[in-house]
Amino acid sequence: MLEENHILFLEPVFKERIWGGRALQTQFSYELPAGVIGECWGISAHPNGESIIKYGIHQGRKLSELWSEERELFGNAKEEKFPLLVKILDANSDLSVQVHPFDDYAKKFENGELGKTECWYVLDCEPDASIVFGHHATSRDEAQKLINEGNWQKLLRYEQIKPSDFFYVPSGTVHALCKGTLILEVQQSSDTTYRIYDYNRIDEFGNLRELHINKALDVITIPHQTTANNFEIINTETTSITKFVNNEFFCVSKYIIDGTHNLKTNQTYSLISIIEGQGEVDGSKVKKGDHFIILANCEKVQFSGTLQLIATQPTT
Repeated sequence: MLEENHILFLEPVFKERIWGGRALQTQFSYELPAGVIGECWGISAHPNGESIIKYGIHQGRKLSELWSEERELFGNAKEEKFPLLVKILDANSDLSVQVHPFDDYAKKFENGELGKTECWYVLDCEPDASIVFGHHATSRDEAQKLINEGNWQKLLRYEQIKPSDFFYVPSGTVHALCKGTLILEVQQSSDTTYRIYDYNRIDEFGNLRELHINKALDVITIPHQTTANNFEIINTETTSITKFVNNEFFCVSKYIIDGTHNLKTNQTYSLISIIEGQGEVDGSKVKKGDHFIILANCEKVQFSGTLQLIATQPTT
């Protein structure tokens, strides 16, 4: 059975969004509150949606509380705030076209908030689905002109997507999920978004949703920069590992396990999201939709079963 001192199982936090739906219930069997639910915050210590420990010796405690009071569980990490956030997003309608700030800008203008570099793994999508990913402007003046004109066709860059695609979305990247897309997102622990365009949608109070054009223009990377995907794939008898990205914020990999696999922790903590199948981790049952943290006080954990997971480790 699970040794309760080295794995934290977490309660998901659900967020109603104007663009959300009910796919988180149909796809993951989550018990959703009423309404259009766009986000599941699976692993979070952000004050806008905190993870609570499900059971064990830390049952009922907030992740941020453990981070503050028992940092040795996380390898005595030096960051003041828990640095990462893992979400699942259900884009039942198009999300706003947006951009996120870098750390220095967010710290100065967003009350000490972190910036928001993120990445997406496409869990499911409609046939011929696409995303907004980047722009065509060659200067800040041109970007401002096209935004002021509402010339989105000329400004925005689109990419076709399919299930299992991966996108690295650094701060400064213009982006938006489009209708019919379900993704897992790993990001810095930030809730700061600058909207550029929102299809003139009305909020629940009858108002146009706020845009943040000036701040967006401050932080947009111009010209758009695309990072080539150079995935490293490792195959063993029971496991296929795809290493998607390893940058200054996070290392993100996908594991496809059919049998048993020993995951080494490298003396740091690991964020785990089960995206398909079921099995066990060190004797405790896990299934699609479960989120947990393997703490830094163990050398490895053993997964068994037929399952797929996204594993994230911090790199700061």
